[in-house]
Amino acid sequence: MTGAMTACGLMSGTSLDAVDAAILVTDGARVIRFGPGLERPYSPDERAVLRDAVDAALDWRWRGPEPEIFAEAEAVLTQAHAEAVRAVCEKAGLAPSDLYVIGFHGQTVVHEAPAGGRAGRTRQIGNGQALADALGCAVAFDFRSADMAAGGQGAPLAPVYHAALAEWSGLERPLGVLNLGGVANITLIGSDGELTAFDTGPANGLLDAFMLARTGSPMDEGGALAATGRVHEAAFVELLDHPHFTQDGPKSLDRWDFSLDPMRNLPDADGAATLSAFTAKTVALGVERLPEPPARLVLCGGGRRNATLASLIEAATGLPVLSAEALGWRGDLVEAETFAYLAARTLRGLPISFPGTTGVAQAMTGGRVVRPG
Repeated sequence: MTGAMTACGLMSGTSLDAVDAAILVTDGARVIRFGPGLERPYSPDERAVLRDAVDAALDWRWRGPEPEIFAEAEAVLTQAHAEAVRAVCEKAGLAPSDLYVIGFHGQTVVHEAPAGGRAGRTRQIGNGQALADALGCAVAFDFRSADMAAGGQGAPLAPVYHAALAEWSGLERPLGVLNLGGVANITLIGSDGELTAFDTGPANGLLDAFMLARTGSPMDEGGALAATGRVHEAAFVELLDHPHFTQDGPKSLDRWDFSLDPMRNLPDADGAATLSAFTAKTVALGVERLPEPPARLVLCGGGRRNATLASLIEAATGLPVLSAEALGWRGDLVEAETFAYLAARTLRGLPISFPGTTGVAQAMTGGRVVRPG
């Protein structure tokens, strides 16, 4: 293994609130050192363009030519990511051209898991070449397409980085890492070091959409509203009536695979309580399908700050639950760090997806690398 690389990872999640940027020093196998990280919020105008692209993608779903809004959204997105890189490099005392590589996930606008013998499809917008040209640095991007073309789910991609973080922390196995983003996904680092991972179900995405529609607030801050409501059994059962929950992993979801229709007649607090309980239950169902139970669950992603949700997950799974920060991890930046790490692995020709994480037949490399023109 050759030497350390200073990489910058970028992530824009389903909430469309900001670009996360994080600098990581790694050799593609080990975490060597953490650099600074930050969040570059989207402006209301930028967010509106990105939401229009997501809405158009849901109508499109690969039928006919791509929506024209994709080009506008891609330009907006790429510019915002360039600004995030410049800002985090300034914090690190670097120029973007000093970086070895940038890991650019882009923005997922639609993701369709494999089904019925048909390969899955995914679409992330983001212009890797334009980013490389703007910043004078190599860019690794398009991390999911090769996996999906080979029959994989294309997600989750973070497990190999979760394993590197666990190694850096000296944590005992088996360990579970639960990312509570728009969709929740779980990684099991087994007693033997083998990785198992899959999407368990909706997390923040569905609840945030409900809160925005009902209250105008972008989220249930800390789970405060859910804590005052009660779970409606009929709506809860309707939400659980989805084939995803009876399937073994690897398996993946799009946040838009679920509807808010079961919440239509519920009071706001009860809707929030029901959706929160639904997320906790689906995490517990996921834990039951792991090859061995983890000793504990480490929570990453924005949902870890929802105390009501964390308590519900602990109760539903019967496992000790702790926040990433309790281990010295940066819970808001784990996904951005992931793409710095994956970019380094892409340059090294190391695998980023595995049979136990995405369902591919064998460990696979992925991502494309472009350099400034």
